[in-house]
Amino acid sequence: MGLIELICIAVGLSMDAFAVAICKGLSLRKCTWQKQGIVGLYFGVFQAGMPLLGYLLGMQFKEMITSIDHWIAFVLLGIIGANMIKEGFSKEEISDEKTDRLSVKEMLGLAVATSIDALAVGVTFAFLQVEIIPAVCIIGITTFILSAAGVKIGNIFGTRYKSKAEIAGGVILIFMGVKILVEHLM
Repeated sequence: MGLIELICIAVGLSMDAFAVAICKGLSLRKCTWQKQGIVGLYFGVFQAGMPLLGYLLGMQFKEMITSIDHWIAFVLLGIIGANMIKEGFSKEEISDEKTDRLSVKEMLGLAVATSIDALAVGVTFAFLQVEIIPAVCIIGITTFILSAAGVKIGNIFGTRYKSKAEIAGGVILIFMGVKILVEHLM
């Protein structure tokens, strides 16, 4: 898997965290570099850690599933992408209550919730024999940057771009799944 493909996957995976970071920015009275960094670190570390965990799990079962790995990648990325698109079109309300809290409990919950899809991508990486260390670094750094930016964007612009970001991320993941399937079938 090439660098451009990894960056596309990283951006796609980051869209959930980016959307949640925008929502976090909405809830902050004052957006500081420190708050942006905290949100970025939570999301970046979990988005990098989950594919690593998924990769390690996938390596355990790799030999049993090698003949159908491209179908697994296609299905997993398709499901994750479709779910992101569905969430992008949902009309979930965001509380107007402004708070400057970034509690550990809340941030851990958000980081885990937004990185579950990255676990499945990590399993896919194991089947595709992706070099995992560069891949998780790209995912983590991309997520950190987009999440930190999302906090600022949310604080400035509001929820206008949340659904568009989720939809774009979902489309990217579905596209990558189709590309993997087509490459293996040809």
